[in-house]
Amino acid sequence: MSYVFQPAPAPSVPVVGRAERFPVRRIYCVGRNYVEHAQEMGFTGREPPFFFLKPADAVVVVNEGETGAMAYPPMTSNFHHEIELVVAIGKGGKNILAADAHKHIFGYAVGLDMTRRDLQGEMKKQGRPWCIGKAFDQSAPIGPITPADQAGDVNKAPIWLQVNGKDRQRSNVSKLIWNIAETIEHLSAAWELQPGDLIYSGTPEGVAAVVAGDTLVGGVAGLGTLSVKVQGA
Repeated sequence: MSYVFQPAPAPSVPVVGRAERFPVRRIYCVGRNYVEHAQEMGFTGREPPFFFLKPADAVVVVNEGETGAMAYPPMTSNFHHEIELVVAIGKGGKNILAADAHKHIFGYAVGLDMTRRDLQGEMKKQGRPWCIGKAFDQSAPIGPITPADQAGDVNKAPIWLQVNGKDRQRSNVSKLIWNIAETIEHLSAAWELQPGDLIYSGTPEGVAAVVAGDTLVGGVAGLGTLSVKVQGA
């Protein structure tokens, strides 16, 4: 097969303990999936889950023990961090039951859903799509994927983020409004999941702005840590 230009290589993420990498197909994100975060964003209750997407090449891959670099994005003065448990899909399917969701999970990773909050807010006010606030370049930093059988019980794992060594977010995955299995059930009813899909499962309370020069270090128990430094524009 020939192309009019050479296609870009497929984004991929390293896998703990393996030479093979995980090729990224799509990035799905769950909005407002922790009660306290929903409240700090002005919402309450267990609303039906909703989703948005980021491009696969929005990933900033950071190896364990390293600090990645992420550029401060243009057009914003309110750049927010959101630490998240990421679910890597290894077996596709549609209309997956929550009871069967574990059969479709390849592994888990630590991720950041970076957000241009001011742009997102402005789009919300105008009733317009807010891709510009969520789906920009380098908006999805991620650490290595830990295979599911090595990850422990992620459903009860502490999740946390520090900025320049000070706590910003600290919670537990058990506080998800829609747990991982339920999320997969809802998501696979709307899209047919495929191997290579990543699901950013939502962030706990404590989201706030970062600036150039800040270092973000976060983790989910059993999955190591993710360290990223914000570079100047």
